[in-house]
Amino acid sequence: MTGTWLRVALFLIGSAVASVAAHAETMVLRGGTLYTSADAAALPDAVIVISDGVISAVGKSGDVKEPADARVIDCSGKTVVAGFWNSHVHFTEHVWHNAGETPAAPLTQHMQEMLTRWGFTTVWDLGSDPRNILPLRKRIAAGEVAGPNIFLAGSIFPKDGHPAYLPADMQLPEASTPDEATQLARSYMDLNLDGVKLFTGVFKGNKPVVNMDPAIARAAVDVAHAQGKPVFAHPQNKTGVETVITAGVDIMAHTDPSEAGYAPEQLARFKAQGIALIPTLSLFTTVVLDPAVTNRLLAATVNQLKQFSENGGPVLFGTDVGFTKLYETTQEYQLMHRALSEREVLASLTTNPARYFKAAKKGKVEQGFDADLVVLDGDPLSDVANLAKVSSTIRAGHVIYQKP
Repeated sequence: MTGTWLRVALFLIGSAVASVAAHAETMVLRGGTLYTSADAAALPDAVIVISDGVISAVGKSGDVKEPADARVIDCSGKTVVAGFWNSHVHFTEHVWHNAGETPAAPLTQHMQEMLTRWGFTTVWDLGSDPRNILPLRKRIAAGEVAGPNIFLAGSIFPKDGHPAYLPADMQLPEASTPDEATQLARSYMDLNLDGVKLFTGVFKGNKPVVNMDPAIARAAVDVAHAQGKPVFAHPQNKTGVETVITAGVDIMAHTDPSEAGYAPEQLARFKAQGIALIPTLSLFTTVVLDPAVTNRLLAATVNQLKQFSENGGPVLFGTDVGFTKLYETTQEYQLMHRALSEREVLASLTTNPARYFKAAKKGKVEQGFDADLVVLDGDPLSDVANLAKVSSTIRAGHVIYQKP
């Protein structure tokens, strides 16, 4: 079956993922306005002390003892928030090929263009070659490459579900039976991947959408859930969304541009099952050239986001970057702001994913939390576009991006 190449090719590196992060320096962020979480009041003239990759003190200037040997980052006139999550990326561009052997400098440079200059300290890769990503993750953890913390999900496609937008000769892991889905999901768990992504619907261009049988999806979900790992899904139409619900998938990786909105019964099931949504709204500005069609797609997907959020569902930020070349994040924030408040957009980047993925020490700027921080040039609660105006990105006490 198509999963065999994956198990064989990765046998030697599957056990070599773990690595100890390079020693983080003592650091002080001084003088900025701090939002300790997405729902917190502003703390002006704040001081944040970082020691060994962890936030060791937070407070107003003058109330916090600053280590004499600390590196100081002057945040005067800036805003500090928790590090951002992008819960839908792909490391599939050519620069990531053979990432275990490529010199570090071009990898760091492209990581900056794609992710770190936009404040991302944690990302979910929803479908890339583990032979590239596992070594890349190891090099980031070792401090060789400046980048975010990477979670990786292994993909499963339905039989004959080769998307029209992927090269025809690309080998994809397809499952035509529940047993095959079980075997593929187990192979990903054996490699210690962090989750599974199911294509519950596949775009075939001028041909009908190919949807995954719910029993096949459920088989993969059962394997991942038995390991305590989440399952994402790419639905292409209403049938694909129904499979998400029936199979017990955790996260929808996209809104569905083919439908004007979610049905009341779908919203009720989303809420009951705790399903999360990654809107990827800016993606739909890239799929057609006709502005009128683009506007219809955006109206549908923004409406779905609004329905989902008002229904109490967890919204997670994600852009599908790597598949798209839209590295700049302003448009996504502005589109999300059509349905969400500034605080809700900030939550989708910080507290929501930390809570949803049970990352207990991420998502807030508090003592004892991981030192994942973003320094912004402007206040994101006065203008959501300021979320894209990043001055510094800090992950685990390391500066992984600083604006020139």
